[in-house]
Amino acid sequence: MGVDYYKILQVDRNASDEELKKAYRKLAMKWHPDKNPNNKKDAETKFKQISEAYEVLSDPQKRAIYDQYGEEGLKGQVPPPDAGGPTFFQTGDGPTTFRFNPRNANDIFAEFFGFSSPFGGMGGGGSGMRGGSFGYGDDIFSSFGEGRPMSQGPRKAPPIERTLPCSLEELYKGTTKKMKISREIADASGRTLPVEEILTIEIKPGWKKGTKITFPEKGNEQPNVIAADLVFVIDEKPHSVFTRDGNDLVVTQKVSLADALTGYTVHLTALDGRVLNIPITNVIHPNYEEVVPREGMPIPKDPSRRGNLRIKFNIKFPARLTSEQKAGIKKLLAP
Repeated sequence: MGVDYYKILQVDRNASDEELKKAYRKLAMKWHPDKNPNNKKDAETKFKQISEAYEVLSDPQKRAIYDQYGEEGLKGQVPPPDAGGPTFFQTGDGPTTFRFNPRNANDIFAEFFGFSSPFGGMGGGGSGMRGGSFGYGDDIFSSFGEGRPMSQGPRKAPPIERTLPCSLEELYKGTTKKMKISREIADASGRTLPVEEILTIEIKPGWKKGTKITFPEKGNEQPNVIAADLVFVIDEKPHSVFTRDGNDLVVTQKVSLADALTGYTVHLTALDGRVLNIPITNVIHPNYEEVVPREGMPIPKDPSRRGNLRIKFNIKFPARLTSEQKAGIKKLLAP
């Protein structure tokens, strides 16, 4: 296939228009020659590759040809230097061939961002690319702040964190939550307009409180600021029966002294709805704990494994005993 445009933009083969734009915006900013004065040659090469990849993949016709025939099929033969854009021609003995001549990388950048360089001029055309020389006095830089070092690109807005409360059942089984967000997005001219989006969050079985899910750059867009990442932080709602301790579940059962001494069966409804009957054959003393293996929370890295269920006991002692009861107990429990 020659050059892998998807790899260059670091996107999936079925990437959407929005994902392509986001990838191009990020990489073009990173590798713009004006932002890499100490590494200009490599940056120019990368910048050209990124621009070419975006130009092809953002055009449905070029992308379809590239997906089917690769870079060689897309470019056919090398066209003359002044051939502007793609052309079709019919050969006598074969199908229509598509000729693609990549546009100048700076032109693509300027069209996408609405200006030539966001990094200030670096002097007299040292980039070796058409349109590589940017003057200091251009009005297009005025929106990029006063007196900032020229190599510094747009700053990234700090992340926005939101708590996402989940029940213990949801964290046990895993679930999908859909969150509606409102945000401002900017068009090429820098104007902002409000949009609403639905974000889908896949909660995996066994996730713990404090787990973070990041949606990159889903904050408000504004000039010369890279939109903030939106971060959801898992929180755990209190449960009426179980408490969580790492990957273990802990429950406390009330038992009478008689049951504690003579045997008891714990009846519990598990977080997935199964009824558990756990017979206790040992004498239940005040610090006794029954451990039921693999009935705790799923372990996130391997949900087929689980922590333990730990059952603690609250023994209810009688408030008073009659003389007969005391005598009977002494007799029964005598060593």
